Amino acid sequence: MRDVPPGVKFLQKVTDHSCPNFVFNRQTWYRASVLILTYMAYTCYHLSRKPISVVKTVLHQNCTGLTPPPGVDPNTENWCDWKPFDGSDVNASELLGELDSAFLFAYAIAMFASGFVAERFNLRYFLALGMIMSGIYSCMLGLAKIYNIHTFRYFFLVQAAAGIFQTTGWPGVIAVLGNWCGKSKRGVTFGIWNSHTSIGNILGSLIAAAFVETDWSLSFIYPGLIIISGGVLIFLFLVVSPSDVGCSLPDEDRIGTKHRRKFDRSLQNQVANRGTSSGGSSETDDADIIVGEQEVQRRITERVHLLRDSVPHQEERPIGFLGACKIPGVIEFSLSLFFSKLVSYTFLYWLPLYVQHSTTMGATYSADLSVLFDVGGIIGAIAAGAISDYTNMSATTCVGMLFNAIPMLFIYQHFGAISIGLNIVLLVIVGILVNGPYALITTAVSADLGTHPSLEGNSKALATVAAIIDGTGSIGAAVGPLLAGFVSRYGWDSVFYMLMISDVLALLLLLRLVKQEIQRCRQSRRLARIE
Repeated sequence: MRDVPPGVKFLQKVTDHSCPNFVFNRQTWYRASVLILTYMAYTCYHLSRKPISVVKTVLHQNCTGLTPPPGVDPNTENWCDWKPFDGSDVNASELLGELDSAFLFAYAIAMFASGFVAERFNLRYFLALGMIMSGIYSCMLGLAKIYNIHTFRYFFLVQAAAGIFQTTGWPGVIAVLGNWCGKSKRGVTFGIWNSHTSIGNILGSLIAAAFVETDWSLSFIYPGLIIISGGVLIFLFLVVSPSDVGCSLPDEDRIGTKHRRKFDRSLQNQVANRGTSSGGSSETDDADIIVGEQEVQRRITERVHLLRDSVPHQEERPIGFLGACKIPGVIEFSLSLFFSKLVSYTFLYWLPLYVQHSTTMGATYSADLSVLFDVGGIIGAIAAGAISDYTNMSATTCVGMLFNAIPMLFIYQHFGAISIGLNIVLLVIVGILVNGPYALITTAVSADLGTHPSLEGNSKALATVAAIIDGTGSIGAAVGPLLAGFVSRYGWDSVFYMLMISDVLALLLLLRLVKQEIQRCRQSRRLARIE
């Protein structure tokens, strides 16, 4: 049964009425709309999670040098902090770490169930509902300031609920995109498309930073309203599957086109041979050629319909959790993403605070500088995808970037505070090397494994595989900021050593796959020489 979104139906009626002669490539237009809408959707998801990392710099800060409002005793050590985060530095760091973990652990646990639900639910409704509810809970964090809420339990529960609804994002968008995009150049396509993560982080940081020192409630409310608006757009316009609007599946279309071209050439050659074999240019020969060309067109049309009708329409059944885990590479990439995402999300949640403590910058400038890590993430995602496409060695690509990330973390921690210029350069490089493997595993690798040959074309496995990989990674994302909250009491050196060890473990977990890729590469080179 087709599920044409109401907004698409409306646009179809408008164009049919106002521009009846307008002709366009349906496949290209719908695919472009899906890329844009899913990009926008996940940008909104990340945009709405980022403000907490910016706002935590004013929930607990150094009150020295700040002017208290009327009626507040300036001699009170933590007068500028927001209860319940007004205790000692150690206590506040632990509470803020628990707040991050409330979101991330809820996200990680719910992610496994989210992939299961996504395969059995209309993805348009699934994404729209998730975005609207995520926006509501983001606004609720801002309401804590408006209504003077100081209960830690409130912050904790709202963060946990937000984490649950945020899990609708990744399995949903990756499954929809997998329906529309074939395997050709998947690494580059997903690398560029995956920049939504960094763009969302950047926009979330900038929006939150604009209000953090004046009214931090707006740092949560505006991102919340943005993702709610995005959810409405998804409900109105997202086309989940090509079959919903009468388009062919990407790989079917590519294969069908290949066969049609061969068939076209063979028929056209027959006509050409027929025309040249007569040796004359009489009217009879010309008429024969015209009739022959008409026959070519008729048979081509028949062939197109036969190719479409010959595609088997067997019902696809969702794959189970254990079945998805048995797909070669799923376990290795999932565990590697655990440690890779641990590093990335520790930066995501603690970088503004680290920049503020390691430099003389205030909360706003620290948040602005931290976006450069995400700028590096955009470059890293595209670079990792391009290298993976060129070499067809995704595990090796990840290992190469992780190997270089380890010394760069050490260099940034020891030399980043020397000057702003050096901090900027090093932060971008760290962003490239840390986020490159994370982006590649969660996009192109997940999509490849979700359409693995062992699944015999069952596209419904994609959401489950994406959820398993990203869910495992999200546990690491939850553990990282929580550990950083406890480890930071021993100094920032200890936090960075934790991140370096995590990258080493992420690298080691992929070595078996790297060995297989190198062997496969050598084998293909030998075959190429023989041929």
